[in-house]
Amino acid sequence: QVQLVESGGGLVQAGGSLRLSCVASGRTSSNYVMGWFRQAPGKGREFVLAITWRSGGTDYADFVKGRFTLSRDIAKNTVYLEMNSLKPEDTAVYYCAAYYGTGVVRNENHCDYWGQGTRVTVSS
Repeated sequence: QVQLVESGGGLVQAGGSLRLSCVASGRTSSNYVMGWFRQAPGKGREFVLAITWRSGGTDYADFVKGRFTLSRDIAKNTVYLEMNSLKPEDTAVYYCAAYYGTGVVRNENHCDYWGQGTRVTVSS
């Protein structure tokens, strides 16, 4: 089992920044992928970005390229999501997710573990 705990959500004005963190514990492995999905009010959950733990390779959804950055701290088993130039349409609950593997799969059904979610609200 892997436990994921997110932090860092909150309320920010459009154009502002936030940093989310996700700490993994339990049966972590170098052969897994950690990423973020989000779910806006009244919508389904969508892929945002992910990182492969071993290589550090990343995959970003088009709508966050140039604004969001994902990084990892191997020693802390933590990934960080830096969100800049936030827009009202970024308002959502952001979920950290993880699965065993070596490549990014943008499908929530592929994820084995989920955090509880952290809410991000961007006001206009």
